[in-house]
Amino acid sequence: MGEVIQIHFKTADYVIFALLLVASAGIGLFYAFSGGRQRTTQEFLMADRSMSCLPVSLSLLATFQSAVAILGAPSEVYTFGTQYWFLGCSYFLGLLIPAHVFIPVFYRLRLSSAYEYLELRFNKTVRICGTVTFIFQMVIYMGVVLYAPALALNAVTGFDLWGAVFAMGLVCTLYTALGGLKAVIWTDVFQTVVMFVGQLAVIVVGASQAGGIAEVWRKAVNGSRIATLDLNPDPLERHTFWTLGVGGVFLMLALYGVNQAQVQRYLSSRTEKEAVMSCYVVFPCQQIVLCLGCLMGLVMFARYGEDSPLDKGYVKTNDQMVLYFVMDVFRDLPGLPGLFVACLFSGALSTISSAFNSLATVTMEDLIKPHFPNMTEAKATLLSKGLALVYGLVCLGMAYVASIMGSVLQAAFSIFGMVGGPLLGLFCLGMFFPWANPIGAVIGLAAGLAMAFWIGIGSFVMRMSASTPAPLLNATTLPPFDNMTATVITSLISTAKPRPAGVEALYSLSYMWYSAHNSTTVVVVGLLVSLLTGPMKEKDLRPGTVYPVLGTLLFFLPKRYREKLCCITPLGQKPKEIHSQPYQMAKKDSNGAAFCKEEAVAEETESDRAHTEEEDLETRATLPSCQLTAHTVQETAL
Repeated sequence: MGEVIQIHFKTADYVIFALLLVASAGIGLFYAFSGGRQRTTQEFLMADRSMSCLPVSLSLLATFQSAVAILGAPSEVYTFGTQYWFLGCSYFLGLLIPAHVFIPVFYRLRLSSAYEYLELRFNKTVRICGTVTFIFQMVIYMGVVLYAPALALNAVTGFDLWGAVFAMGLVCTLYTALGGLKAVIWTDVFQTVVMFVGQLAVIVVGASQAGGIAEVWRKAVNGSRIATLDLNPDPLERHTFWTLGVGGVFLMLALYGVNQAQVQRYLSSRTEKEAVMSCYVVFPCQQIVLCLGCLMGLVMFARYGEDSPLDKGYVKTNDQMVLYFVMDVFRDLPGLPGLFVACLFSGALSTISSAFNSLATVTMEDLIKPHFPNMTEAKATLLSKGLALVYGLVCLGMAYVASIMGSVLQAAFSIFGMVGGPLLGLFCLGMFFPWANPIGAVIGLAAGLAMAFWIGIGSFVMRMSASTPAPLLNATTLPPFDNMTATVITSLISTAKPRPAGVEALYSLSYMWYSAHNSTTVVVVGLLVSLLTGPMKEKDLRPGTVYPVLGTLLFFLPKRYREKLCCITPLGQKPKEIHSQPYQMAKKDSNGAAFCKEEAVAEETESDRAHTEEEDLETRATLPSCQLTAHTVQETAL
């Protein structure tokens, strides 16, 4: 094994890289001193709920397309072939379900934090459990996503490691703390364009040097890198059509359905329709991103064949291989290496800035505001900016921790992903099962987290004791998700070994099934505990917090059974309307917000005087964007 070969940056590369950081900071400063100047929490944390479809969808994509994906996807395809491409099949349901299930529920409740929903559906304890779990998840991941690309860059180009870490961390903290969500979204748009341009440049130049796309394809076919449809149902197989296409749906739901960083973007949209459309626009963009990653991997194979830079010892890990390839291809083209590094760091910046903003939001909305209901808007906004700044500094601290973790570095990805599945399960439990109660929710979440960490850590220990360090270093072939599952653990599965049995089989589960397995654990345990401790009655449910999926799926059951299962009463409507209208959610007007007809309001004004105070409050809760908006928003915050 030789020494790692370094190909140093030229002046043009440093200039392009610096321009990226300056442009990102500039966008943040622009929004800090324009418009409402981020003087309210609604503007700072929710972009005044004024964003249109295109910037929101590109921001969703940028958050999803992290630096880890840019480094991981091509080296995955180079090493194992294009089987990874079937992940694209999961995008369809993975975006369709959030668009038509999660977004309508969240948007019509006029939330700021996704975890506000948990209090409306269950109680404050469940909300705090969800919030603390999310904060733990994001803080762990932030340091890694900042440190990993800087480490790869340093190893391949000699670019100063901590210089890169601090430049990224400080620029990101600056524009997030000053410009709020608007700055985050618009810098994401800019960074998405840079990512596309950087990847395209590598593919075009690399393919032309290899003799054209046709030659790249021919070499990939001869090298058995073009995978066919693998319908093996074995959940222990790392990548098959079922693990990628079905297991991937749960990964997508954990990210696009309930992750605060993404939910916050939906809620910043002008209308519910634009929020739904942003999901549809992301779909083709994701397919393009996936194809670019796969193409780059094939171009790498066309250049190096089976004789990889990793085997020759030019690089130490898989995640450095892509950067080595880029520096090799662009050796005589000054400026282009800088463009790709800018592309790589754009992925990191977009991910980290989204994390800062979402962390500031959940901390403010879930942990601080409920205890200080009389806080002035000016103080709340200043505190939100301070929180974004603090999380930025925490991120730099986590990057240092990541640097001394050594071979355990990849385990941080596992910790991040192991939390995503249980959180998805918690939201599904509340949204789809009306009889789930708060005790079931808390115990279900605890069971899901315990199962996730048991399998994850047990598997990690088993791999460490059963294999040499070499495979561990190759374990960074990561899926392009921000909520990574235990990739490092499960990417080590060896086809040469006999099929594991018993607990070992559980430890060998493909990482693509982790989210599905953990979320199912939460739902099953949560339902069992709820039934044992007394299921919730439908009259106790907050209108609009349950999605009527059971009423639709169990249409064949007699009416009396559906009533017992809470599948028929139309939540959010008066008892007299129960038998005249099908089970449904809050209605919405043309701009997508929940509404009430003026005639209905006029009719009910007289009769409501005779109702009890409790019924009156319930009525108000069902009308979140009528003239009672101010009251409802205040009530929701509580």
